[in-house]
Amino acid sequence: MRLLKLIGLSAVLALLIAVILRFDPERIAAGLVSANPVYVAAGLLLVQIQIVLSALRWRFTAARLGQHLGVGQAIGDYYLGTLLNQLLPGGVAGDAIRAVRNRAHGDDGWKVPAQAVLFERIAGQGVFFLIATFGVMLWPLLGGAAIPEDLRLLLSGFALAVASLAIMFLLALRFPPRRIQPQFEGLKVALAQVFLQGRAWIAQSLFSVVIVASYIAMFMLASAAVGAPLPALAAVTAIPLCLLMMLIPATIAGWGAREAAAAALWPLFGYAASDGVAAGILYGILALVGAAPGLVFILAALFSRRNR
Repeated sequence: MRLLKLIGLSAVLALLIAVILRFDPERIAAGLVSANPVYVAAGLLLVQIQIVLSALRWRFTAARLGQHLGVGQAIGDYYLGTLLNQLLPGGVAGDAIRAVRNRAHGDDGWKVPAQAVLFERIAGQGVFFLIATFGVMLWPLLGGAAIPEDLRLLLSGFALAVASLAIMFLLALRFPPRRIQPQFEGLKVALAQVFLQGRAWIAQSLFSVVIVASYIAMFMLASAAVGAPLPALAAVTAIPLCLLMMLIPATIAGWGAREAAAAALWPLFGYAASDGVAAGILYGILALVGAAPGLVFILAALFSRRNR
């Protein structure tokens, strides 16, 4: 397992270095060094808003399932989980820690905490995929630079893949295989509690729309900070595609893949590929530094464990 993690980390670093060396490293460095401090500060503030709102969304989701989380507890654990997701491969280690830290005693003590974490992530990813899919589908109609044919085919394939997965998931819920039908019935009940009953979908949608918008705005700020302000069109097209790269399990918080995507997409808006790489790197730095308060909760957990 350690060998696989080492290989994954090496691959991520190799990809990031290759992207930087490929696209004018001097210009990338110059863009980062001269980054506008006002935009940088605004980006760091957005990270705090993202984490706090995500924690409140998690708390709301858990409450729908019967689990009570204090506001401070939810925010603290979310800072911890976010920082771990930034540092560890796969992007889910921090989510697993949130579930483990809030499990109850007994054999089924993990079930509700795990569902709360899973559904909270689904709420956010669902809105994100909707924005990315519709942005990709409507990109040719929204104007802007002409999209290369190979990219057009890639975008069409992405939209088709997302739609296919959504249809398959809905069909599985409606017509589950007999062997796992009891589990699917329980899952449907939990999903209804979290997203449907008592108009919960309104709160879930509001939380998720604001959080996803903050991620997009943060990337817009990062790009503007390195001297490449993007038009509004990029907020529903190029930026969601770059953020999508961060969901690749083989990466660590999307490093390398995010910058490669930005290098391919920024020229469509009249900027050099190196500007996209610089924007992606600054975004990653902002996300990591913004989650740094999670160190406080890591140290607190270690200190508590040592005392016990």
